[in-house]
Amino acid sequence: MDAHVAHLHRYLQHARDALLWKLEGLPEYDARRPLVPTGTNLLGLVKHMAGVEAGYFGETFGRPFPEPLPWMSFEAEWNADMWATPGESRDDIIALYHRVWAHADETIATLPADAPGTVAWWPPERHAVTLHQILVHVTAEAHRHAGHADLTRELIDGEAGLRAGVSNLPPADREWWSAYRDRVEKAAQTFRD
Repeated sequence: MDAHVAHLHRYLQHARDALLWKLEGLPEYDARRPLVPTGTNLLGLVKHMAGVEAGYFGETFGRPFPEPLPWMSFEAEWNADMWATPGESRDDIIALYHRVWAHADETIATLPADAPGTVAWWPPERHAVTLHQILVHVTAEAHRHAGHADLTRELIDGEAGLRAGVSNLPPADREWWSAYRDRVEKAAQTFRD
């Protein structure tokens, strides 16, 4: 595997791991509940990324993911990939994500960085891509959603951090964080009408 590809792949894996880490220790309701007006929820983010990786590292390079993902079809209801139905278990979605990883990782390991692909759902002038381009694109999307997951988890129970073992936050207690938040709010209040 090319060194640049290996580097990007490592960052993609960090985002994957962070998404799943955000589900750890939560009851089923909290893993599924929407906490913002657009319905963002932790299990939905995992389901979405499974579909994203299946498409970009599968169909784009002529290696379709072997399992049907009806929520990713053009006929699917809007945002069907962003939440888990009562019939979709957390274990099933996580297991699917792991199978998608394996499929995507095989694409990443097998093809050269400049391997050509076609993203059929992008505008025609941008259809033609390379593995490197898609690896950058999906890594960026995975980290974006890991950030969503971090904020969503913080809204649930106050837990926050970059990834397991690396919080990337000051080692402060809840009292410090409460005082800090109050100080930030007070500064913002000076700009209220």
